Amino acid sequence: METVQKIALVFTIIGAINWGLIGFFDFNLVTSLFGTESALTSIVYALVGIAGLINIGLLFNHIESH
Repeated sequence: METVQKIALVFTIIGAINWGLIGFFDFNLVTSLFGTESALTSIVYALVGIAGLINIGLLFNHIESH
């Protein structure tokens, strides 16, 4: 499961960087790379969302261990 968590963390970081670019520079890297209506764009957003849900589990796992 550790590999899945690391992959989820990578996608979460990608999402955070993209949101930072949108907030600071009004530049969406994902749509710039894959297009606004592309299936790849939807896949990337879906993977980032799933990764966020996985990371919620990591947060609660960390809280329970203390």
